[in-house]
Amino acid sequence: MIFSYAPGRPISEEELSERLREALANIGRTGERWLVIVPDDTRTLPMPAIYRTLVEELGPRVKELAFLIALGTHPQMTDAQLDRHLGPAWRDHPGVRVFQHAWGDPGALARVGEISREEMEEISRGLLAVPVPVEINRLALEYERILIVNPVFPHEVIGFSGGHKYFFPGISGPGMVNVSHWLGALITNPKINGHKWTPVREMVERAAGLVPTPRLGLSLVLRGHDLVGFFLGEVPEAWEKAADLSSEVNIVWVERPYELVISVAPGMYRELWTAGKCMYKLEPVVKDGGTLVIYAPHIREISPTHGRWLLEVGYHVRDYFLAQWEKFQKYPWAVLAHSTHVKGIGTFRGGVERPRIEVVLATGIPEDVCKKINLSYRDPAGLDPRDYEGREDDGVLVVPRAGEMLYRLSDGTVPDIDRL
Repeated sequence: MIFSYAPGRPISEEELSERLREALANIGRTGERWLVIVPDDTRTLPMPAIYRTLVEELGPRVKELAFLIALGTHPQMTDAQLDRHLGPAWRDHPGVRVFQHAWGDPGALARVGEISREEMEEISRGLLAVPVPVEINRLALEYERILIVNPVFPHEVIGFSGGHKYFFPGISGPGMVNVSHWLGALITNPKINGHKWTPVREMVERAAGLVPTPRLGLSLVLRGHDLVGFFLGEVPEAWEKAADLSSEVNIVWVERPYELVISVAPGMYRELWTAGKCMYKLEPVVKDGGTLVIYAPHIREISPTHGRWLLEVGYHVRDYFLAQWEKFQKYPWAVLAHSTHVKGIGTFRGGVERPRIEVVLATGIPEDVCKKINLSYRDPAGLDPRDYEGREDDGVLVVPRAGEMLYRLSDGTVPDIDRL
């Protein structure tokens, strides 16, 4: 049974707390050990209010309450970042433990099974025929009940974020991370972003079925900073209702594509790895031969986790890697996927790479590094996005705080490699 609350207007933190207490009142048994899986601060949600409410509501009646930050492959958060993300009061509850996922630490992981080669071939519609080890953070097996707190937005790899994505890749091992991301890249961002039941979602649900721990999902939908709905219940059902609402409030439909899009990255994206979302969400509305600028003067590195690989392989269209698979298959497939998503779709024929659009970095990443990784450069000091606002009729679109709202053409068409 799903507890649904979507009143058609922004929900205040006080209202969220009240309704969440009501939803949780008869859930779980006294004395259970609960693990709450939550996103890091690269996702928008009223996390301090949620944290405070869960601690106050569940803390007195469960035997143990712990939180696990679903970092995926993101860097560990500092105490200062946790203060902002969970609220400083998280330090006032010494009995409530806060863990951070460590995807690269074999000792933090437990294997729960495997998706076979045959299953992957079926799930991927023939795109990938590889066995996938299913590993998950050990804590997911050591507690008696799990609550997954998951904001739901359109997503470039899986279609819509949230749900069991907070298991895989949120708290998973590298196998699921790499194969799921590469499958999404093979399908391509324009064809997968904003679609609900995708092959990658099927893969994630198949893996989630191997995890025995009972769990619930708290799926939330936001428009900007405003919470507009949340759903509590069985994970797939809560996620599906949230995805339906997200498709209504997190997709912007435009009449025609633009020659120039300036995509302004918010401060929560601290590296190009996450700021790539400023491209993913806007690629569908850039005209063939057009330009997308990721404007983020605060970003000074590609990725502390994956940067060394990206400096080697650079940013390229999908077919660049496929045509030279023997050379590139040794690299982490999630890195290759990120590369193709940022570069966008395009062709590689006769040894010549032709991306559909030009992607420009107006960031703190130096010009020589941009050249090395095969992306264009613009000095952010010489670009003020405000100078370009209000020029939609001239084919120019400025998107402040980009990365969570998906832009699509109103006629439903998406860029397609097959027509390039």
